[in-house]
Amino acid sequence: MQFNKPLRSGVLQKRYKRFLADIDFGDGDITTVHCPNTGAMTGCAEPGSKVWCSVSNNPKRKYSLTWELAQNSKGEMIVVNTQHANRMAGELLKTELMPQLSEWQEHKPEQRYGNEKSRIDWWGRDSDNRECFVEVKSVTLADGSRGYFPDAVSQRAHKHLNELMQVVSDGHRAIQLYMVMHQGIDSVMPASHIDAKYAELCQQAESAGVEFYAVKCIATPQEIKLERPVPVTL
Repeated sequence: MQFNKPLRSGVLQKRYKRFLADIDFGDGDITTVHCPNTGAMTGCAEPGSKVWCSVSNNPKRKYSLTWELAQNSKGEMIVVNTQHANRMAGELLKTELMPQLSEWQEHKPEQRYGNEKSRIDWWGRDSDNRECFVEVKSVTLADGSRGYFPDAVSQRAHKHLNELMQVVSDGHRAIQLYMVMHQGIDSVMPASHIDAKYAELCQQAESAGVEFYAVKCIATPQEIKLERPVPVTL
């Protein structure tokens, strides 16, 4: 995935109210930008970090800039815009990078499913004509080279795992796909120290037949690229 326009670089002053951040672009003013990340963003939003933002020409937007990338004190690049995880998952399904998710007959984003009419991130049919339901999560919380999800207690993530288990019960494939959006992360596991219920549900889901995979992405101010699968430990 390439960024359509050059990103503006600046220095993060603070992130607040979940969806806002103040950034110094070196033009003498502090600019408020949109932060498209509802998580805690631990380790991704340290004041003084170098950041990159995209620019929108939409006159209806209150904030014309969107925070896309951050660089931590180790020089590692992090994708803070969680919407890109779904886009990169879509690119993954077109490749043979992960054999378990390749050679699909078709795939579509944001499809309604389940009794609660939720939206699955990706739906498709594999080479055996089985329906496949893929829930995508963006992983940016790092402890050394280990990545954790979630970075805050997430009732929504609990709901998604329960729905994936129902998908398996209905005779379909259900997949929890972690897109690693942090350069320093080389493996993924549930953050039991943050959300013990989520970690418990992951183990239940695996026992029920839900498949767990993770793929690492690498970002630059020009593009985000798929790199390689990484292990998931439940």
